[in-house]
Amino acid sequence: MAATDHDARTSRLRGWMLEGLSDMAKHQQGQRAVEPEPVHKGQRWWRVMCLTGVDYFSTLGYQPGIAALAAGLLSPVATVVLVIVTLAGALPVYRRVAEESPHGEGSIAMLERLLSFWKGKLFVLTLLGFAATDFLITITLSAADASTHLVENPHLTATLHDKQMLITLILVALLGAVFLKGFLEAIGVAVVLVAVYLGLNTVVVITGLWHVMSAGHVVTDWSNALTAEHGNIFAMIGVSLLVFPKLALGLSGFETGVAVMPHVEGDATDTEEKPTGRIRGTKKLLTTAAVIMSVFLIATSFITTVLIPEKEFESGGQANGRALAYLAHEYLGNAFGTVYDVSTIAILWFAGASAMAGLLNLMPRYLPRYGMAPHWARAVRPMVIVFTLVAFLVTWIFNADVDAQGGAYATGVLVLMSSAAIAVTIAARKARQRNWTIGFGVVSAVLLYVTVVNVIERPDGVKIGACFIAGIMLVSFLSRLARAFELRVTSVTLDDMAQRFVRDIASRRIRFIANEPDNRDKAEYRDKIEQIRHDNDVPSPEDFVFVEVTVLDPSEFESGLTVRGEVLHNRYRVLTLESSSVPNALAALLLDVRDTTGCTPHIYFEWTEGNPFTNFLRFFLFGQGEVAPVTREVLREAEPDRARRPRIHVG
Repeated sequence: MAATDHDARTSRLRGWMLEGLSDMAKHQQGQRAVEPEPVHKGQRWWRVMCLTGVDYFSTLGYQPGIAALAAGLLSPVATVVLVIVTLAGALPVYRRVAEESPHGEGSIAMLERLLSFWKGKLFVLTLLGFAATDFLITITLSAADASTHLVENPHLTATLHDKQMLITLILVALLGAVFLKGFLEAIGVAVVLVAVYLGLNTVVVITGLWHVMSAGHVVTDWSNALTAEHGNIFAMIGVSLLVFPKLALGLSGFETGVAVMPHVEGDATDTEEKPTGRIRGTKKLLTTAAVIMSVFLIATSFITTVLIPEKEFESGGQANGRALAYLAHEYLGNAFGTVYDVSTIAILWFAGASAMAGLLNLMPRYLPRYGMAPHWARAVRPMVIVFTLVAFLVTWIFNADVDAQGGAYATGVLVLMSSAAIAVTIAARKARQRNWTIGFGVVSAVLLYVTVVNVIERPDGVKIGACFIAGIMLVSFLSRLARAFELRVTSVTLDDMAQRFVRDIASRRIRFIANEPDNRDKAEYRDKIEQIRHDNDVPSPEDFVFVEVTVLDPSEFESGLTVRGEVLHNRYRVLTLESSSVPNALAALLLDVRDTTGCTPHIYFEWTEGNPFTNFLRFFLFGQGEVAPVTREVLREAEPDRARRPRIHVG
């Protein structure tokens, strides 16, 4: 009885963990449904905007301070440059990405189509490494920043001064718990946090602007100081162009905006191939978020620059890392300031939600399809646990230090934005849209410039990104190795001629010959039959059907299998298959023939010459190699009952 209860609990836990396999992995390339399907209903675009907004808008917590430290008195001018890059560059790029890649794969999917074979997989894994850097560092950096605000609160410093690591880990764990509870709960929390945070910031901005207008001399003082420091407007613009890459964190949010696209509500007429309503909603999401953020960036950089003494921005100053909170306390009192602090801490903690949503969308779309993650990686809850544990590790490695993670965060953001700009430039060129091609080309150049400047100034970001890339590649290839002998054919379809061949030989003993197509002349097939008869003592009256597999892209893992029948030289029946792996295709065909005819098929091979290890590498990398034993191993894993397993003969 106890064992039964234990099994029931285990079954319930397993069912809960694997509940609602991720939508993100359903519609894989090569597995599209023939009939258009209605898209996932999803959420209103403005609600999903709040999910990306907890990441994007939360940068207001530290962006004005970063701008003041990087650009000094030029902070508002440099911020205007950043806003121009946002609205004229990043926004059009990501609106086009939403159009070209509407299933949440982002620019990575657009670039994946350009490269085939293993080089395409390695390129995607590299971009996934930078995406993981961006998203995971968003989780850990935001939680660390929230814990910093908490620890540095004057009322709590004495109690919490040595507890920052513990607080950060607790915040990351709470974020994971929200996603384990369910995605709708995550969106609901995000809507509340964004509404409150933007509302409080609006109050701070209006109050700040009122004080600027009330004390008109502060603008005059700022203008005079600018002129004294830089001389003329052209010098100011030139310096602003040089320093604005340091403000690049203000560009975050676009990648998560397209990553969570599958959760945007579409029209009733939307199909998975043409989700017009979802694309329209995502464009509204991106545009609204960019416009809101641009207004706040310009307003906050202006009021903080003219109202806060320069020394307060420096390390140890009261406005360091909390410029708007400083103004809230200064002009609206400690009660409002405390509410503002709590709101900032809450949204910084939850900023990782959009990053977690992005990770849950991107990784299951690629790694399982490449055979580079286990099957359960397509379920949301196990992946939440994995990402939460990785976030724990990153937090521990960086000792919950915000500054130490900043370079990696900016690098991840900028590499993804540059790849997106390049992807849409190529898409525009293919569509013969000359003006868009030129425009996106200019944006690509600007973003590449910003990326290079950022890497030169903070090379630690590339090093951390390289660690993520190396980790993803190592885990991916170990997983692919572990899953090498899986039956990875998702479906088998025989044409009319192939079905006729199978029906005909099912009345006798089903005998196939695995043949590597060469000249495909009459002598090749005649000699092959004679050799098989001689090696296996098969009586002359027995007839055979040849099976030939052509390897297309051996780097692919899962795919459907189409079998075509043809008669060559008016005598020899041949089944032709195209697949990513010869042994897997043969095993899938044998099992399908067994299931449809109820008879046990036999297949005949020649031994492959060469070193066994070399042949295994040929199978792993190129889908060929030692075909006979690998086919047998795939069959053994797919069919544990030896009596029902198709027979393998090797001579």
